[in-house]
Amino acid sequence: MRMKKIMFITGSRGEWGYIRPILKLIKERDDVKAILVVTNMHLLPAYGSSYKEIEHDGFHIDYKVHMAIDGASHYTQSKSLGVFLMSLPDIVESEKPDWILLAGDRGEQLIGAMVGGYTYTPVAHIQAGELSGNIDGMTRHAIGKYVHVHFASNADAAQRLLNLGEEPFRVHNVGAPQLDEMVQSQFTPLKDIEDNLCINLSDGYILAVMHPVTEEAAKAEEQAEIVIKALNRFALPKVMIMPNNDTGSEGIKRAIQNCRQGVYYTYANLKREDYLGLLKNCICLVGNSSSGLLEAPTFHIPAVNIGRRQNLRFRGENVIDVEFDVNKIVDSIKKASSEEFRTYLREHCSNPYGDGHSSERILDILLNTKVDEKLLIKQLTY
Repeated sequence: MRMKKIMFITGSRGEWGYIRPILKLIKERDDVKAILVVTNMHLLPAYGSSYKEIEHDGFHIDYKVHMAIDGASHYTQSKSLGVFLMSLPDIVESEKPDWILLAGDRGEQLIGAMVGGYTYTPVAHIQAGELSGNIDGMTRHAIGKYVHVHFASNADAAQRLLNLGEEPFRVHNVGAPQLDEMVQSQFTPLKDIEDNLCINLSDGYILAVMHPVTEEAAKAEEQAEIVIKALNRFALPKVMIMPNNDTGSEGIKRAIQNCRQGVYYTYANLKREDYLGLLKNCICLVGNSSSGLLEAPTFHIPAVNIGRRQNLRFRGENVIDVEFDVNKIVDSIKKASSEEFRTYLREHCSNPYGDGHSSERILDILLNTKVDEKLLIKQLTY
């Protein structure tokens, strides 16, 4: 039997958490091969050169595609996508994969969907059908119209795909694969993190992650200043992960550098197992990362979700939504860190995004789905 090839495209540390558990399963098999295309943030030193984490995890990178144009503006962001669009068809033509597997809602994933659609290469999409209140949401649903198989992370997203006219045989509610490693306890113990990073978190700490909202890029620095000023009110150390490279990220970096007071440990990038170890042991997660909605509930960790970046997204009981206001953020952090709220989450909070076995379902579906005209020629149900 011919070995099947699945092409993975990843441009950011967030996507790596989606696809790594699937790649681990593939490494254990001799009937399927992974083709790994790494691009965008992974290749930028300013964002931690996170491709090194991929290599450290034991995975071979087949293609490194430099696409990011300097400038951190809407113009350079869109032009960077054009660079990737010029490069990816050559890779697909050379490799002729059986599937292209995409994850999430970033622009390079949209390019992957377009190239797959126009080359009649089957494309599948992890975490399809979800809502968010910015360009990412538009990108996610644009991806959905190109791809042939949708992997939804919850029933709400699966139903939305059906409402958008996707044929039922294409839609699979499999859960979120980034939870798989958490359920399997594949994260770094806190003591090891402290030793490796030479930091002291023994008395507790707040974990913070702030990304720009692309439509509000001009406000990004001001918004980050508000968050930092709220965090400064707390004596606990803060572990802060630097933002992605969306427009507005430079403003967030300046705010962190200029406004922080007290103990802050800042990192451009962390190994995923280290990040999960920090998430599991923190007092609460503060910011606007999807991690507060997707991963934090598995560890029963409170998440103070600020602003509109995760607007409309499905969420569990661990999430406290708040606007950009110093006093309101302070009050939300106090609630999140209260023993009453944390006890409630330990006893009642469940993760609406799956049970930790999504990767197995995804790989099984890819390897057993028949590729024919019915799959490749899409029809709307209305």
